[in-house]
Amino acid sequence: MYLVISILQKVIEIYSWALIIYILMSWFPNARETSVGRFLARICEPYLEPFRKIIPPIGMIDISPIVAFLVLNFANRGLYSLYHMIG
Repeated sequence: MYLVISILQKVIEIYSWALIIYILMSWFPNARETSVGRFLARICEPYLEPFRKIIPPIGMIDISPIVAFLVLNFANRGLYSLYHMIG
């Protein structure tokens, strides 16, 4: 069980970094059109889409990625707590 939780925590950590990089790529023109940008879009957009449906942009600022990142962080903390409850 420890191994599964550790793997899930590492996957969430890697996915969080991918999400951060994808979000930062929006600040640079044409960065999302590169092969890395398209790859990150394929793995990040399905996760971000439900948050964008629920949370409307404030002016021209989309805060849904912040909420999506917080949900990932909450899940990681839950796994951390579960890990320590078991052990």
